[in-house]
Parts: sequence; C-alpha cells; structure tokens
Amino acid sequence: MTTNKLSFFERANNWMKSSITIKLITIGILILLLLIPVSMVKDLIREREYRQNDAIKEVSSKWGEQQTIKGPVLTVPYKTFTKVYEGEKSDKYKVVETIEYAHFLPDNLNIKGDISPEIRYRGIYEVIVYNSKIKIYGDFSTPSFEEWKIKEDNIIWEDAFISLGLSDLRSIQKNISIKWDNQQFYFNPGIVTNDVINNGISTKLPIVKEASIKTKHEYSLDINFNGSTSLNFIPLGKLTTVNINSTWKSPSFIGAFLPDNREINNDGFSAIWEILHLNRSFPQSFRGSIHAINESSFGVNLIVPVDEYQKSLRSAKYAVMFIALTFLIFFFVQILNKVRIHPIQYIIVGLALCVFYTLLIALSEHIAFNFSYLISSISIIGLITSYARSIFSNKKLTVIIGLILILLYLFIYSIIQMEDYALLMGSIGLFIVLAIIMYLSRKIDWYDIKTEEK
Repeated sequence: MTTNKLSFFERANNWMKSSITIKLITIGILILLLLIPVSMVKDLIREREYRQNDAIKEVSSKWGEQQTIKGPVLTVPYKTFTKVYEGEKSDKYKVVETIEYAHFLPDNLNIKGDISPEIRYRGIYEVIVYNSKIKIYGDFSTPSFEEWKIKEDNIIWEDAFISLGLSDLRSIQKNISIKWDNQQFYFNPGIVTNDVINNGISTKLPIVKEASIKTKHEYSLDINFNGSTSLNFIPLGKLTTVNINSTWKSPSFIGAFLPDNREINNDGFSAIWEILHLNRSFPQSFRGSIHAINESSFGVNLIVPVDEYQKSLRSAKYAVMFIALTFLIFFFVQILNKVRIHPIQYIIVGLALCVFYTLLIALSEHIAFNFSYLISSISIIGLITSYARSIFSNKKLTVIIGLILILLYLFIYSIIQMEDYALLMGSIGLFIVLAIIMYLSRKIDWYDIKTEEK
C-alpha cells in the first residue's frame, strides 16, 4: 500500500508511531503520571513513621517521658506591704500585706549519674527507655536580702523550702530525701510557687534568722527515675558540673551546651559538662518568676542509630530521577536498535520501580535497611530485566539493561548512605549520565529515525 492511498488518519497514525518528538512527549507525560504513585509511596512512609511515633508516645506515657532535671532551688518567702485606696467616701488608705518569694540558686551544682537504657517493643516498633540513678550535691550561700533592701522582720525564714523539678513525676522509683547540713528531709509532691519550677517536689528547710551566721549550706540527694528518649539538665549553679555515663552506644548531645569532654566507644559513652553562671541569661538570685531558664537546657538524646523511615523517604526523593533514567535507557535502546516500545510497557516498568519502595519499607520494618535494600533491588531488577527480555527478544540487550539498573541502584544507595555528600555524589552521577547520553547520541540523525514493528 503506498502512502498516497493512505487516509489522513492513517498517515497521522503512522507519523505518531514514528515521531521521536511524540515519543519524548509521551515519556514525559508518563513520568508526570507516575508522580502519583510516587507521592502515595511518600505518604505511606510518613504514615508508618507517624505510627512509630505514636508507639513511642504510648510506651513513654506508661514508662516515663523525656526528663528534665531542674534544681535544686532555695526559696524564701517574705512580706510586702502596699497602700490601697479604700474609696472616695472614706478617702483613706489601707495597708495590704502580700507574700512574695525570693529564689536563690546553688553556688555549686554537681550532677553525677548513670543511664541504663532498655529497648521495649510496641508491635514491630522499637522504643528506647531508660532508668537513671542521679546524685546531686553541692552548696548554697546563705540567702541575702540586702540588695533588695527588705527588712529582716519581713523575711519568713521558717517557711523557706527547697524545690526540685522533674518533667514526669510518675516515673520516680524511690522516695527522695535531701541531706541539708547533716540533716535529712523528705520531699513532698508539689511546689508552693511555680515562679521557677512548674512541675516538681519540695520540702521545708530549717533556715532561721540565727542561721544567717553560717555562710555555706551543703546539700546532697539521690534520684532514681525512669524516662525515655532524652535526659536534660538546667545549669542553675554558679558552677554546674554534670558527669553522665551510659552503656548506650549512639548518643546525640543536644541543647544549649555541648560536653567539654566526651568519650564514645563500644561500651557506651561518658560525657562531662562544666558551665559557668556567666554562660546563661538569668542571675543567681531573683524575686518573682523568671522565664529564661529553659533556654539553657542541655543534655543527651538516646537515638536509634538507623531510622529506616528516614532512609526510605530519602530514597523515595530520588524516585523521579530513577524513573526518568530508566525510561531514558529504554528510549535509547528503542532508538539505537530500531524496536518499538508501547507506552503501556513504559507504565508497567514505571510501576515496577514504584513497587521497589513499598518492598523497601515493608522489609526494613523487620530486617536491617541494607538487607532490605538488597532484597528489594534484586527483586525489581530481576523483574524488569525479565520483562525487557520479552520486549526486545535479545539476550545481549537484556544483560546490558540489567547491568545498567544495577549501577543505578548502587548509585542511589551510595547517595542514601553518604548523607553529607549526597549533593556532590548526585551532581557527579548526573554529569556522568549526561556525558554518556551525549556520547551515545552524538551520531544519531534525529530527523531520520525509523523503528520496526515487532
């Protein structure tokens, strides 16, 4: 049949089948359509991550939340007197007595303790919890009201108390007592005022007027409590020294201050902080509430060394590039070997590439990420190369496509592993791919390309 005898629609159909421009436009549209399942894969990863976070919250709520130790803080109440106008009829004033609080922080705050981590399971999810035994000791200077010009008679020494803040009081395992100048006092739940500490325990102390002769007051106390994920401290001392040891091998030091000395090995970690009062934004003594204390928080986060969801999400971010490169391979095989590939066949290959990510997520929840990636990639490479064998009916082409897919999966894996150098590796890889494409296509006559019917 000659071209002149073909109808307009037949000629248009033949042109669309053989037009390189139409093929490229079709491939571009198919890539855009495959963004839908790629987006669904990303949503699936986030959903599984949210479930993991919910499992962590559920276990933590029963065992112990993230803990922050705040204190001890010595508080002394005092009286203030204010004249209040009674009204126009009486034209008199009355004096109203109010109780306010002055807060004093320790000169030396030493914290020494051990963190004993445990891994608990909620379904398939791991949750890091810990038990911590902490010793707190140091000394206070005798409270002084001279700078505020408060009369001695207005200071209520007999109601002075010391308070200690802990984020989750439910996790306390043993009664807590403080040794103050060789006397022992047991803490009670609750605090008279939340000027400094919102959630904690307190006990009255025998500070009387005569005790002001003593310039230093030594204290020490022990805490045994549970917690999860992290342990934090507030540097309330004029000199705060924190020494923490643990058998956890993957700590992350967080907050306003990093350790001055730290050691991490296969047996766990140890860390020492030394913080001066000049390093923070609040004074050693003050009246009323203060709001800048939490900004100076620091501590350690017990992290899971491998987060399969973060790695899966990072790999899914390269899905579009991976699909485009795979389609590009098939396109050049189609052009250089004069074979015809139907758009449906491109879609099937693209969906197989998307299935890789669901396999990766499902497997990584049960086995190590590296093995999950290996199993998933081998499965998909085998599937696509087998399908390519049926399309091209050429063993040599099938082997080439299989090797190229292996290189692509190795390339993506290297980018995932080298987080700090991901941009560099990705840029170099794309440069190499572009160079290969330019080399392979340098002698192609794009205006005279014909494909064969299979």
